[in-house]
Amino acid sequence: MAKATLRRSKGVETTFLPAAVERVSERRQEVLEAAANVFRRKGFRDSSMREIAEVAGIRGGSMYHHFTSKEALFLEIHGVALTSAAIQVEAAIAGLTDPWARLEAACARHLELQVDPASLTLPLMNDLPHTDSDLHAKLVVQRDEFELVYRRLVEELPLPESFDRKIYRITLLTLMNNVPSWYRPGLATPAEIAHQIVHIYRHPTAD
Repeated sequence: MAKATLRRSKGVETTFLPAAVERVSERRQEVLEAAANVFRRKGFRDSSMREIAEVAGIRGGSMYHHFTSKEALFLEIHGVALTSAAIQVEAAIAGLTDPWARLEAACARHLELQVDPASLTLPLMNDLPHTDSDLHAKLVVQRDEFELVYRRLVEELPLPESFDRKIYRITLLTLMNNVPSWYRPGLATPAEIAHQIVHIYRHPTAD
């Protein structure tokens, strides 16, 4: 499992990126982490390569040595964040055999990432509507790859034959991805919310 790391760029604490970024150069990693911080705070539309360069401590023109555009930089960070989330969800269900327990464990870890103020997952997902069609299509491909784990989990469930598993999966993910819009600390833990969601989605005839 890839570990999350915290780094600093010009004294600014950046959002974590998984250790997978260690495969790239130290300077490229600094750019990725600076960009992650800026995108998380300002969103894709209001962020600029110049500001990211300032946070990373490099000249604006040097940014293009590492990334050809803001879109390319955002795409890579989006992919890294979702890969990290997928790794953590897979780790949460490892060793579990009951299909409902596996689904609940996946939902709990997913929600922990969604409501974590330091997480990149939610800000990046919220930025999807603000990207152009070409970038949006590439981001959707990355999102769909992340959701493959849920496709497998839903396929494992003992659901009635009348249930459309694709619709079941999409509505489940839509519900979970909406949790941060109403979640407040102290209301319930992510694990408790996941338990309630799975309880609601567990059809009585599936027992």
